[in-house]
Amino acid sequence: MASVPANPPEGSTYRGPARWPLSVEAYHTLGDMGLIPKKSELLYGFVFHKMSKSPLHTLLVLRLIQLIQARLPAGCHLRAEQPLTFADSEPEPDVSVVRGSVDDYPKKHPTTAELVVEVSVTSHDYDRDKLAAYAAAGVQEAWLVLGPERLVEVYRRPEAGRYVESAVFSADGIIGSATLPGVHVALPELFRG
Repeated sequence: MASVPANPPEGSTYRGPARWPLSVEAYHTLGDMGLIPKKSELLYGFVFHKMSKSPLHTLLVLRLIQLIQARLPAGCHLRAEQPLTFADSEPEPDVSVVRGSVDDYPKKHPTTAELVVEVSVTSHDYDRDKLAAYAAAGVQEAWLVLGPERLVEVYRRPEAGRYVESAVFSADGIIGSATLPGVHVALPELFRG
């Protein structure tokens, strides 16, 4: 995680997002008390302020929701910008597909997902830094949609806190999910216009 140092050295010029070390439980407690900013997420025990969403980011997320929802297999549901709770992190991926029903989570967030998708317009390094958390939690597949570049990085097969398989798809390709039969995204549809 070179771009997000856990403890910047004294005198460091690091100017990344503000963060404070917390456990998941403390993060929830402080959030319930209204002491955690609304636009934040917990990664590796630190609270990060989330960036605002550009029109391109919003457009790509909405298109992904439409394209994935239309092909979602039975027994799964799609979540948009909703938390997943891991050992020391609680990211809110732009899109996630989770096994089970929405009614399976009345008192806790899911602890893994079959697929997560992060849309990156200006947050490429930050979103790549989330990959280790997703892999450690057993998320089977992670996609990074690189908006300005019109590319999608696909990560699969989590092992020992990292993904052992990756590929890059260009704007004229089609991504088929390895874990969700029938879920595929035609990138010309996603990046049209």
